[in-house]
Amino acid sequence: MSKVESSRIEYKEKLNEKLEKEVVAFLNYQEGGIIYIGINSEGVPVGLEDVDQAQLKIVDRIKNNILPSTLGLFDVVIENIEGKDIIKIIISSGPEKPYYIKNQGMSPTGCYIRIGSSSQPMSTIQIDDLYSKRTRNSLGKIVSPRNELTFEQLKIFYEENGFVLNKGFTKSLELMMDAQYNYVAYLVSDENNISMKVAKYSGTDKIDLIENAEYGYCSIIKATKNILNKLDIENITKTKITGKEREERRLVNLIALREAVINAIVHNDYTNEIPPLFEIFSDKIVITSTGGLPQALTEEEFFNGYSAPRNKELMRIFKDVKLVEQLGSGMLRILKYYDKSIFQITNNFIRVTFKYEGIKDSDLNKDLKKDLKKDLNRDLKEQLNEYQIMIIAEMKKNPKITQKQLSELVGINERNIRNNIDKLKKIGIIKRIGSRYTGYWDVYV
Repeated sequence: MSKVESSRIEYKEKLNEKLEKEVVAFLNYQEGGIIYIGINSEGVPVGLEDVDQAQLKIVDRIKNNILPSTLGLFDVVIENIEGKDIIKIIISSGPEKPYYIKNQGMSPTGCYIRIGSSSQPMSTIQIDDLYSKRTRNSLGKIVSPRNELTFEQLKIFYEENGFVLNKGFTKSLELMMDAQYNYVAYLVSDENNISMKVAKYSGTDKIDLIENAEYGYCSIIKATKNILNKLDIENITKTKITGKEREERRLVNLIALREAVINAIVHNDYTNEIPPLFEIFSDKIVITSTGGLPQALTEEEFFNGYSAPRNKELMRIFKDVKLVEQLGSGMLRILKYYDKSIFQITNNFIRVTFKYEGIKDSDLNKDLKKDLKKDLNRDLKEQLNEYQIMIIAEMKKNPKITQKQLSELVGINERNIRNNIDKLKKIGIIKRIGSRYTGYWDVYV
Protein backbone atom coordinates (compact mmCIF):
# COMPACT_ATOMS: atom_id res chain seq x y z
CA MET A 1 0.00 0.00 0.00
CA SER A 2 1.28 3.46 -0.91
CA LYS A 3 2.07 5.67 2.09
CA VAL A 4 1.49 8.85 0.05
CA GLU A 5 -1.78 10.28 -1.21
CA SER A 6 -2.00 10.46 -4.99
CA SER A 7 -4.46 10.98 -7.82
CA ARG A 8 -5.94 7.54 -6.99
CA ILE A 9 -5.44 7.29 -3.22
CA GLU A 10 -7.01 9.35 -0.43
CA TYR A 11 -6.49 8.89 3.32
CA LYS A 12 -8.96 9.93 6.02
CA GLU A 13 -8.33 9.48 9.72
CA LYS A 14 -12.06 9.25 10.40
CA LEU A 15 -15.39 9.37 8.61
CA ASN A 16 -16.44 12.99 8.10
CA GLU A 17 -18.75 15.22 6.04
CA LYS A 18 -16.37 15.27 3.05
CA LEU A 19 -16.94 11.62 2.08
CA GLU A 20 -19.43 12.35 -0.73
CA LYS A 21 -17.13 15.00 -2.20
CA GLU A 22 -14.20 12.57 -2.42
CA VAL A 23 -16.35 9.76 -3.87
CA VAL A 24 -17.83 12.07 -6.52
CA ALA A 25 -14.32 13.22 -7.49
CA PHE A 26 -13.19 9.63 -8.10
CA LEU A 27 -16.40 8.73 -9.98
CA ASN A 28 -15.70 11.66 -12.34
CA TYR A 29 -12.01 10.74 -12.67
CA GLN A 30 -11.06 8.49 -15.60
CA GLU A 31 -9.15 6.03 -13.39
CA GLY A 32 -11.43 5.90 -10.32
CA GLY A 33 -9.64 5.59 -6.98
CA ILE A 34 -9.44 4.28 -3.41
CA ILE A 35 -10.33 5.99 -0.13
CA TYR A 36 -8.95 4.60 3.13
CA ILE A 37 -10.85 5.50 6.32
CA GLY A 38 -8.79 4.98 9.48
CA ILE A 39 -5.42 6.05 8.05
CA ASN A 40 -4.03 9.51 8.74
CA SER A 41 -2.58 11.93 6.17
CA GLU A 42 0.93 10.53 6.77
CA GLY A 43 -0.25 7.06 5.73
CA VAL A 44 -0.17 5.64 9.28
CA PRO A 45 -3.07 3.29 10.20
CA VAL A 46 -4.91 4.55 13.30
CA GLY A 47 -7.99 2.33 12.99
CA LEU A 48 -11.70 2.80 13.63
CA GLU A 49 -13.58 1.86 16.80
CA ASP A 50 -16.83 0.51 15.35
CA VAL A 51 -15.72 -0.53 11.87
CA ASP A 52 -18.88 -2.51 11.04
CA GLN A 53 -21.18 0.42 11.83
CA ALA A 54 -18.95 2.78 9.85
CA GLN A 55 -19.12 0.41 6.86
CA LEU A 56 -22.95 0.50 6.91
CA LYS A 57 -23.00 4.31 7.14
CA ILE A 58 -20.61 4.64 4.20
CA VAL A 59 -22.64 2.34 1.95
CA ASP A 60 -25.83 4.20 2.84
CA ARG A 61 -24.32 7.65 2.18
CA ILE A 62 -22.82 6.71 -1.19
CA LYS A 63 -26.07 5.05 -2.35
CA ASN A 64 -28.40 7.84 -1.25
CA ASN A 65 -26.41 11.09 -1.44
CA ILE A 66 -24.90 10.88 -4.93
CA LEU A 67 -26.42 11.01 -8.42
CA PRO A 68 -26.62 9.42 -10.97
CA SER A 69 -26.93 5.97 -9.39
CA THR A 70 -23.68 4.53 -8.00
CA LEU A 71 -24.99 0.94 -8.13
CA GLY A 72 -22.13 -1.43 -8.96
CA LEU A 73 -19.54 1.37 -9.00
CA PHE A 74 -18.17 1.11 -5.46
CA ASP A 75 -17.08 -1.48 -2.97
CA VAL A 76 -16.64 -1.01 0.79
CA VAL A 77 -14.45 -3.60 2.54
CA ILE A 78 -12.91 -3.93 5.99
CA GLU A 79 -9.19 -4.65 6.16
CA ASN A 80 -6.71 -5.11 8.98
CA ILE A 81 -3.46 -3.22 8.44
CA GLU A 82 -0.71 -3.34 11.06
CA GLY A 83 -3.24 -4.60 13.59
CA LYS A 84 -5.71 -1.79 12.93
CA ASP A 85 -9.20 -2.22 11.42
CA ILE A 86 -9.65 0.23 8.56
CA ILE A 87 -12.17 0.66 5.74
CA LYS A 88 -11.18 0.59 2.09
CA ILE A 89 -13.58 2.19 -0.40
CA ILE A 90 -12.89 1.17 -4.01
CA ILE A 91 -14.49 3.52 -6.53
CA SER A 92 -14.79 2.90 -10.26
CA SER A 93 -14.77 5.51 -12.94
CA GLY A 94 -18.48 6.05 -13.61
CA PRO A 95 -20.07 5.72 -17.08
CA GLU A 96 -22.63 8.51 -16.54
CA LYS A 97 -20.46 11.51 -15.71
CA PRO A 98 -20.83 14.06 -14.26
CA TYR A 99 -21.64 12.59 -10.84
CA TYR A 100 -22.67 15.06 -8.16
CA ILE A 101 -23.73 15.46 -4.53
CA LYS A 102 -27.50 15.12 -4.53
CA ASN A 103 -28.37 18.12 -2.35
CA GLN A 104 -25.94 20.40 -4.23
CA GLY A 105 -27.15 19.55 -7.72
CA MET A 106 -25.19 19.42 -10.97
CA SER A 107 -23.18 22.56 -10.18
CA PRO A 108 -19.62 23.52 -9.21
CA THR A 109 -20.58 23.05 -5.55
CA GLY A 110 -21.83 19.51 -6.23
CA CYS A 111 -19.47 18.25 -8.95
CA TYR A 112 -15.84 17.44 -8.15
CA ILE A 113 -12.95 15.77 -9.95
CA ARG A 114 -9.61 14.40 -8.80
CA ILE A 115 -6.66 16.65 -9.65
CA GLY A 116 -3.35 15.45 -8.25
CA SER A 117 -3.91 14.39 -4.64
CA SER A 118 -6.94 16.63 -4.03
CA SER A 119 -10.58 16.87 -5.09
CA GLN A 120 -11.40 20.10 -6.91
CA PRO A 121 -14.74 21.67 -7.96
CA MET A 122 -15.55 21.30 -11.64
CA SER A 123 -16.22 24.35 -13.76
CA THR A 124 -19.58 24.89 -15.45
CA ILE A 125 -17.89 24.27 -18.81
CA GLN A 126 -16.47 20.92 -17.60
CA ILE A 127 -19.86 19.88 -16.24
CA ASP A 128 -21.66 20.76 -19.49
CA ASP A 129 -19.01 18.94 -21.57
CA LEU A 130 -19.26 15.74 -19.52
CA TYR A 131 -23.05 15.83 -19.53
CA SER A 132 -23.11 16.11 -23.34
CA LYS A 133 -20.97 12.94 -23.54
CA ARG A 134 -22.93 10.97 -20.94
CA THR A 135 -23.32 7.32 -21.91
CA ARG A 136 -26.95 6.55 -22.73
CA ASN A 137 -26.74 3.06 -24.19
CA SER A 138 -26.17 1.19 -20.91
CA LEU A 139 -28.16 -1.99 -20.30
CA GLY A 140 -30.19 -0.21 -17.65
CA LYS A 141 -31.55 2.15 -20.31
CA ILE A 142 -32.48 -0.51 -22.87
CA VAL A 143 -36.00 -1.98 -22.68
CA SER A 144 -36.26 -5.74 -22.18
CA PRO A 145 -37.38 -7.68 -25.29
CA ARG A 146 -39.91 -9.43 -23.04
CA ASN A 147 -42.36 -7.96 -20.55
CA GLU A 148 -43.31 -11.15 -18.70
CA LEU A 149 -40.22 -12.02 -16.64
CA THR A 150 -39.73 -14.16 -13.53
CA PHE A 151 -36.74 -14.22 -11.18
CA GLU A 152 -36.92 -17.43 -9.14
CA GLN A 153 -33.31 -18.41 -9.98
CA LEU A 154 -32.01 -14.98 -8.98
CA LYS A 155 -33.86 -15.19 -5.65
CA ILE A 156 -32.29 -18.60 -4.94
CA PHE A 157 -28.77 -17.30 -5.63
CA TYR A 158 -29.34 -14.33 -3.33
CA GLU A 159 -30.75 -16.56 -0.58
CA GLU A 160 -27.71 -18.85 -0.84
CA ASN A 161 -25.57 -15.82 -0.02
CA GLY A 162 -27.62 -14.61 2.93
CA PHE A 163 -29.87 -12.07 1.16
CA VAL A 164 -33.64 -12.00 0.79
CA LEU A 165 -35.08 -10.19 -2.22
CA ASN A 166 -38.24 -8.42 -1.09
CA LYS A 167 -41.04 -7.12 -3.29
CA GLY A 168 -39.08 -4.00 -4.19
CA PHE A 169 -35.95 -5.80 -5.44
CA THR A 170 -36.55 -4.84 -9.09
CA LYS A 171 -36.21 -1.21 -8.04
CA SER A 172 -33.29 -1.63 -5.62
CA LEU A 173 -31.32 -3.65 -8.21
CA GLU A 174 -32.33 -1.15 -10.92
CA LEU A 175 -34.05 -3.71 -13.13
CA MET A 176 -36.76 -1.27 -14.20
CA MET A 177 -36.85 1.62 -16.66
CA ASP A 178 -39.90 3.71 -15.93
CA ALA A 179 -42.63 1.04 -15.71
CA GLN A 180 -40.87 -1.55 -17.91
CA TYR A 181 -38.16 -4.13 -17.30
CA ASN A 182 -34.74 -3.20 -18.71
CA TYR A 183 -32.15 -5.40 -20.40
CA VAL A 184 -30.42 -6.19 -17.10
CA ALA A 185 -33.67 -7.72 -15.86
CA TYR A 186 -33.86 -9.71 -19.09
CA LEU A 187 -30.34 -11.13 -18.55
CA VAL A 188 -30.93 -12.19 -14.95
CA SER A 189 -34.48 -13.51 -15.49
CA ASP A 190 -35.36 -17.21 -15.52
CA GLU A 191 -35.83 -17.31 -19.29
CA ASN A 192 -34.18 -15.28 -22.05
CA ASN A 193 -32.75 -15.72 -25.52
CA ILE A 194 -29.09 -15.36 -24.53
CA SER A 195 -26.99 -18.47 -25.10
CA MET A 196 -23.28 -18.72 -24.33
CA LYS A 197 -21.43 -21.53 -26.08
CA VAL A 198 -18.54 -23.70 -24.94
CA ALA A 199 -16.99 -25.22 -28.06
CA LYS A 200 -14.48 -28.05 -27.87
CA TYR A 201 -12.10 -29.03 -30.68
CA SER A 202 -9.94 -32.12 -31.04
CA GLY A 203 -6.89 -30.19 -32.27
CA THR A 204 -5.21 -26.81 -32.03
CA ASP A 205 -7.53 -25.12 -34.56
CA LYS A 206 -11.25 -24.92 -35.35
CA ILE A 207 -11.31 -27.64 -38.01
CA ASP A 208 -12.60 -30.58 -35.95
CA LEU A 209 -15.45 -29.56 -33.62
CA ILE A 210 -16.24 -32.41 -31.23
CA GLU A 211 -18.60 -30.65 -28.80
CA ASN A 212 -20.70 -27.50 -28.90
CA ALA A 213 -22.46 -27.09 -25.56
CA GLU A 214 -24.92 -24.26 -24.97
CA TYR A 215 -25.30 -22.63 -21.58
CA GLY A 216 -28.05 -20.09 -21.49
CA TYR A 217 -31.71 -19.33 -22.03
CA CYS A 218 -31.72 -18.90 -18.22
CA SER A 219 -30.47 -16.43 -15.64
CA ILE A 220 -26.99 -15.23 -16.59
CA ILE A 221 -25.91 -16.12 -13.04
CA LYS A 222 -26.91 -19.76 -13.53
CA ALA A 223 -25.27 -19.79 -16.98
CA THR A 224 -22.03 -18.41 -15.50
CA LYS A 225 -21.92 -21.09 -12.81
CA ASN A 226 -22.59 -23.82 -15.39
CA ILE A 227 -19.77 -22.56 -17.62
CA LEU A 228 -17.38 -22.41 -14.65
CA ASN A 229 -18.29 -26.01 -13.78
CA LYS A 230 -17.81 -27.17 -17.37
CA LEU A 231 -14.39 -25.52 -17.68
CA ASP A 232 -13.38 -26.88 -14.27
CA ILE A 233 -14.05 -30.40 -15.57
CA GLU A 234 -12.08 -29.75 -18.77
CA ASN A 235 -9.24 -28.06 -16.85
CA ILE A 236 -7.80 -31.39 -15.71
CA THR A 237 -4.92 -31.93 -13.31
CA LYS A 238 -1.66 -33.21 -14.77
CA THR A 239 0.87 -35.09 -12.65
CA LYS A 240 4.64 -34.90 -13.04
CA ILE A 241 6.85 -37.34 -11.13
CA THR A 242 10.36 -36.03 -10.39
CA GLY A 243 13.23 -37.54 -8.47
CA LYS A 244 12.24 -35.66 -5.34
CA GLU A 245 8.50 -35.27 -5.41
CA ARG A 246 5.20 -35.72 -7.20
CA GLU A 247 3.98 -32.42 -8.71
CA GLU A 248 0.45 -31.67 -9.81
CA ARG A 249 -0.83 -28.84 -11.93
CA ARG A 250 -4.00 -27.76 -13.71
CA LEU A 251 -3.82 -27.18 -17.47
CA VAL A 252 -4.75 -23.57 -16.69
CA ASN A 253 -4.38 -21.82 -13.35
CA LEU A 254 -7.66 -22.23 -11.45
CA ILE A 255 -7.95 -18.66 -10.15
CA ALA A 256 -6.91 -16.91 -13.38
CA LEU A 257 -9.34 -18.96 -15.49
CA ARG A 258 -12.26 -18.24 -13.16
CA GLU A 259 -11.56 -14.49 -13.18
CA ALA A 260 -11.26 -14.41 -16.98
CA VAL A 261 -14.59 -16.19 -17.41
CA ILE A 262 -16.40 -13.83 -15.05
CA ASN A 263 -14.75 -10.73 -16.56
CA ALA A 264 -15.82 -11.81 -20.04
CA ILE A 265 -19.43 -12.30 -18.96
CA VAL A 266 -19.92 -9.28 -16.71
CA HIS A 267 -18.10 -6.79 -18.99
CA ASN A 268 -19.41 -8.08 -22.33
CA ASP A 269 -21.21 -5.56 -24.57
CA TYR A 270 -24.67 -7.11 -24.79
CA THR A 271 -26.11 -4.16 -26.74
CA ASN A 272 -24.96 -5.86 -29.95
CA GLU A 273 -26.59 -9.15 -28.82
CA ILE A 274 -23.32 -11.10 -29.14
CA PRO A 275 -22.53 -13.10 -25.97
CA PRO A 276 -19.03 -14.22 -24.93
CA LEU A 277 -17.57 -17.39 -26.46
CA PHE A 278 -15.52 -20.08 -24.69
CA GLU A 279 -13.35 -22.45 -26.74
CA ILE A 280 -11.36 -25.49 -25.65
CA PHE A 281 -8.50 -26.73 -27.84
CA SER A 282 -5.95 -29.49 -27.35
CA ASP A 283 -3.32 -26.90 -26.34
CA LYS A 284 -5.27 -23.94 -24.95
CA ILE A 285 -8.50 -22.40 -23.67
CA VAL A 286 -9.66 -19.22 -25.44
CA ILE A 287 -12.23 -16.74 -24.08
CA THR A 288 -13.63 -14.02 -26.34
CA SER A 289 -15.90 -11.17 -25.24
CA THR A 290 -17.33 -8.36 -27.36
CA GLY A 291 -17.05 -4.62 -26.89
CA GLY A 292 -13.34 -3.87 -26.57
CA LEU A 293 -12.15 -1.73 -23.65
CA PRO A 294 -14.96 0.01 -21.73
CA GLN A 295 -15.25 3.79 -21.32
CA ALA A 296 -12.16 4.63 -23.39
CA LEU A 297 -9.82 2.99 -20.87
CA THR A 298 -6.25 2.77 -22.12
CA GLU A 299 -4.57 -0.63 -22.20
CA GLU A 300 -2.24 0.52 -19.42
CA GLU A 301 -5.20 1.42 -17.20
CA PHE A 302 -6.90 -1.87 -18.11
CA PHE A 303 -3.86 -3.94 -17.09
CA ASN A 304 -3.33 -1.91 -13.91
CA GLY A 305 -6.74 -3.05 -12.67
CA TYR A 306 -8.54 0.29 -12.89
CA SER A 307 -12.25 -0.42 -12.65
CA ALA A 308 -14.71 1.08 -15.14
CA PRO A 309 -17.60 -1.39 -15.40
CA ARG A 310 -19.43 -1.43 -18.71
CA ASN A 311 -22.45 -3.06 -17.06
CA LYS A 312 -22.56 -1.61 -13.55
CA GLU A 313 -25.91 -3.23 -12.68
CA LEU A 314 -24.56 -6.69 -13.56
CA MET A 315 -21.39 -5.97 -11.58
CA ARG A 316 -23.48 -5.23 -8.48
CA ILE A 317 -25.46 -8.48 -8.82
CA PHE A 318 -22.35 -10.59 -9.50
CA LYS A 319 -20.77 -9.13 -6.37
CA ASP A 320 -23.89 -9.82 -4.27
CA VAL A 321 -23.85 -13.50 -5.25
CA LYS A 322 -20.10 -13.76 -4.56
CA LEU A 323 -19.00 -14.25 -8.16
CA VAL A 324 -16.98 -11.02 -7.92
CA GLU A 325 -14.74 -10.48 -4.89
CA GLN A 326 -13.73 -6.81 -5.20
CA LEU A 327 -13.95 -4.17 -7.90
CA GLY A 328 -10.84 -4.16 -10.08
CA SER A 329 -9.41 -7.33 -8.51
CA GLY A 330 -10.00 -9.74 -11.41
CA MET A 331 -7.34 -8.40 -13.76
CA LEU A 332 -4.69 -8.26 -11.04
CA ARG A 333 -5.38 -11.90 -10.14
CA ILE A 334 -4.96 -12.99 -13.75
CA LEU A 335 -1.69 -11.07 -14.11
CA LYS A 336 -0.40 -12.70 -10.92
CA TYR A 337 -0.05 -15.94 -12.89
CA TYR A 338 0.20 -14.83 -16.55
CA ASP A 339 1.66 -11.87 -18.42
CA LYS A 340 -0.16 -9.39 -20.66
CA SER A 341 0.66 -11.34 -23.82
CA ILE A 342 -2.31 -13.67 -23.22
CA PHE A 343 -4.63 -10.73 -24.10
CA GLN A 344 -5.53 -9.61 -27.60
CA ILE A 345 -7.49 -6.33 -27.59
CA THR A 346 -9.23 -4.73 -30.55
CA ASN A 347 -11.89 -2.03 -30.83
CA ASN A 348 -14.64 -4.66 -30.81
CA PHE A 349 -13.28 -7.70 -28.96
CA ILE A 350 -11.10 -8.84 -26.07
CA ARG A 351 -9.61 -12.32 -26.39
CA VAL A 352 -7.75 -14.18 -23.64
CA THR A 353 -5.69 -17.24 -24.59
CA PHE A 354 -4.52 -19.60 -21.85
CA LYS A 355 -1.93 -21.97 -23.30
CA TYR A 356 -1.64 -25.12 -21.24
CA GLU A 357 2.09 -24.71 -20.66
CA GLY A 358 1.63 -21.12 -19.49
CA ILE A 359 1.57 -21.76 -15.72
CA LYS A 360 4.95 -21.90 -13.98
CA ASP A 361 6.06 -24.86 -11.88
CA SER A 362 6.50 -22.44 -8.96
CA ASP A 363 2.76 -21.78 -9.07
CA LEU A 364 1.78 -25.41 -8.57
CA ASN A 365 1.14 -24.88 -4.87
CA LYS A 366 -1.61 -22.37 -5.73
CA ASP A 367 -3.76 -24.94 -7.52
CA LEU A 368 -6.49 -26.99 -5.91
CA LYS A 369 -4.99 -30.35 -4.90
CA LYS A 370 -6.70 -33.31 -6.49
CA ASP A 371 -5.57 -35.68 -3.77
CA LEU A 372 -7.08 -33.48 -1.08
CA LYS A 373 -10.49 -33.60 -2.76
CA LYS A 374 -10.18 -37.39 -2.89
CA ASP A 375 -9.34 -37.51 0.83
CA LEU A 376 -12.49 -35.60 1.77
CA ASN A 377 -15.62 -37.68 2.17
CA ARG A 378 -18.70 -36.73 0.17
CA ASP A 379 -20.61 -35.16 3.07
CA LEU A 380 -17.61 -33.02 4.00
CA LYS A 381 -17.00 -31.83 0.44
CA GLU A 382 -20.59 -30.65 0.20
CA GLN A 383 -20.03 -28.41 3.25
CA LEU A 384 -16.92 -26.69 1.87
CA ASN A 385 -16.48 -24.00 -0.78
CA GLU A 386 -13.50 -23.85 -3.13
CA TYR A 387 -11.70 -21.27 -0.96
CA GLN A 388 -11.99 -23.44 2.16
CA ILE A 389 -10.58 -26.45 0.29
CA MET A 390 -7.66 -24.31 -0.91
CA ILE A 391 -7.03 -23.02 2.62
CA ILE A 392 -6.88 -26.60 3.92
CA ALA A 393 -4.46 -27.57 1.15
CA GLU A 394 -2.12 -24.66 1.95
CA MET A 395 -2.25 -25.39 5.70
CA LYS A 396 -1.34 -29.03 5.09
CA LYS A 397 1.72 -27.97 3.11
CA ASN A 398 2.75 -25.22 5.54
CA PRO A 399 1.23 -25.53 9.05
CA LYS A 400 2.82 -22.20 10.06
CA ILE A 401 1.28 -20.27 7.17
CA THR A 402 -0.10 -16.82 8.09
CA GLN A 403 -3.48 -15.35 7.19
CA LYS A 404 -1.70 -12.77 5.03
CA GLN A 405 0.08 -15.53 3.08
CA LEU A 406 -3.22 -17.42 2.70
CA SER A 407 -4.84 -14.26 1.34
CA GLU A 408 -2.13 -13.94 -1.33
CA LEU A 409 -2.26 -17.61 -2.33
CA VAL A 410 -6.03 -18.12 -2.28
CA GLY A 411 -6.88 -14.74 -3.81
CA ILE A 412 -9.34 -13.28 -1.28
CA ASN A 413 -8.85 -10.59 1.36
CA GLU A 414 -7.76 -11.34 4.92
CA ARG A 415 -11.22 -10.69 6.37
CA ASN A 416 -12.69 -13.42 4.14
CA ILE A 417 -9.77 -15.70 5.05
CA ARG A 418 -10.63 -15.22 8.74
CA ASN A 419 -14.33 -15.90 8.10
CA ASN A 420 -13.55 -19.14 6.24
CA ILE A 421 -11.07 -20.22 8.93
CA ASP A 422 -13.74 -19.66 11.59
CA LYS A 423 -16.14 -21.92 9.67
CA LEU A 424 -13.47 -24.64 9.32
CA LYS A 425 -12.81 -24.44 13.07
CA LYS A 426 -16.52 -24.80 13.88
CA ILE A 427 -16.89 -28.03 11.91
CA GLY A 428 -13.69 -29.40 13.45
CA ILE A 429 -11.48 -29.62 10.37
CA ILE A 430 -8.70 -27.35 11.66
CA LYS A 431 -7.41 -26.21 15.03
CA ARG A 432 -4.90 -23.56 15.99
CA ILE A 433 -2.15 -24.92 18.24
CA GLY A 434 -0.18 -22.28 20.15
CA SER A 435 -0.15 -18.51 19.81
CA ARG A 436 -0.95 -16.36 16.78
CA TYR A 437 2.73 -15.71 16.08
CA THR A 438 4.53 -18.92 17.13
CA GLY A 439 1.81 -21.55 16.77
CA TYR A 440 0.71 -23.72 13.84
CA TRP A 441 -2.38 -25.18 12.16
CA ASP A 442 -3.44 -28.75 12.92
CA VAL A 443 -5.48 -30.17 10.01
CA TYR A 444 -7.67 -33.25 10.59
CA VAL A 445 -8.18 -34.41 6.96
